[in-house]
Amino acid sequence: MTAPVHPAARIGHVHLKVADLDRAIAFYSGVLGFELQQRYGRGAAFLSAGGYHHHIGLNTWESLGATPPPPGHTGLYHTAFLYPDRAQLADALRRVVDAGIPLDGAADHGVSEALYLTDPDGNGVELYRDRPEAEWPRDADGTLAMTNAPLDLDALLAEAP
Repeated sequence: MTAPVHPAARIGHVHLKVADLDRAIAFYSGVLGFELQQRYGRGAAFLSAGGYHHHIGLNTWESLGATPPPPGHTGLYHTAFLYPDRAQLADALRRVVDAGIPLDGAADHGVSEALYLTDPDGNGVELYRDRPEAEWPRDADGTLAMTNAPLDLDALLAEAP
């Protein structure tokens, strides 16, 4: 058996093909609040949190004016953005609500709380926060027992800074 990847390995960034660069920047920066770090010509942009070079790459190199892939095809299910705590997830929800963007779903997974929506190009987006590992639900034998319970959005919004 091959040894597992080093436990410090992480997904560093996501790079999305989009149809309209300005529209995508307006969503990821204007709604979600990621900072525009650099535009790369007229066809790409790089955004991040906290001044990192980029967590999100956006480009129209092969997709300018294109339509989303049709349902029933392979591709990206969603990109997940991890918030540091419940208050910051609440702030993300407030931003989405204020922008009039509908949620596709919201769930309490026991290990995390998650909001699901779709970006302007039809890409799935998850906004979530993890609970501390000591609070994760486990079976009697210690096996992780994730759930899919409803998330109380009003209670979450009440915690927005």
